Amino acid sequence: MLSIKEMRNRLPKEFMEFLYEKYTPIKVDEILLGMTSERYTTLRVNTLKYDIQNLMKYFKEKNIKFERVSWYKDALIIKNANEKQLQKLDIYEKGYIYIQSLSSMIPPIILNPKPEEKILDLTAAPGSKTTEIAALMNNKGTILANELDKIRCERLKYNVEKQGANIIEVINERGEKIGDKYPENFDKVLLDTPCSGEGRFIVNSVATYRDWTPKKVKELSKLQKKLFLSAYKALKQNGIMVYSTCTLNEEENENILQWALENLKIKLIDIEQEIKEAKTGFNDNKDKTINKSIRILPSKNTEGFFVAKIKKIQ
Repeated sequence: MLSIKEMRNRLPKEFMEFLYEKYTPIKVDEILLGMTSERYTTLRVNTLKYDIQNLMKYFKEKNIKFERVSWYKDALIIKNANEKQLQKLDIYEKGYIYIQSLSSMIPPIILNPKPEEKILDLTAAPGSKTTEIAALMNNKGTILANELDKIRCERLKYNVEKQGANIIEVINERGEKIGDKYPENFDKVLLDTPCSGEGRFIVNSVATYRDWTPKKVKELSKLQKKLFLSAYKALKQNGIMVYSTCTLNEEENENILQWALENLKIKLIDIEQEIKEAKTGFNDNKDKTINKSIRILPSKNTEGFFVAKIKKIQ
């Protein structure tokens, strides 16, 4: 196993400087350890086709060990099987389960979609959150799922069909333009925005951080503001939006919220779900309500993530 010093030296210098600026050395070591070991495979049952009790019974028969997730009754942490092994199971082929990181399951839960609502997933591929939203709505209502990349859009369509989520309409458009095309059209919007992916860094996998640069972070933050504005325009008055990323820096997270609070008619609202892995967002030199956002740090069970819940006000 790599030493802490070796881990520090492998990851981008500017990224490490940010961690030490915001966290204690002990906490940084914990984050680095969370970026070294291979994470447990996690999944949720597709409640449109199956249920958690039958899934647990199935896994026990197959001698697949699992652990329940306290904040999501339909999610499991798999202890003795990896993603490739699970993909060979008939329940995977039938779309009874969806292999998904625990952190990725959080934004739809916080969005709390209800049957018969009209939902926008602005940057939807590959469809893990989109299909989770459909399941939470019990396939009743409307979901517009947008994806810019044509290849990823096809993957999105495949996953939607496999999961039996027939309330989802998939479109292939620029996310920045959706708000103008569908003004004040949706009860709720999920903006799980493209980001620099720091929460998914794996120290032993250079591919996970090879392309990371401070310049790329700045470019992405500009795109995130455009997408945020589009999501805001598409949201009805008093509608709810969830903003999320799988990155750790402030520029793509709290700073985006600060910009939105200064320029748009929104307020941050409390995240009521009790998620034990969640820490509050940073609000030093910022609007104090930003600490209503949450951060999930990398660990054996979770990828790094950032989530905020927003209301559009008059």
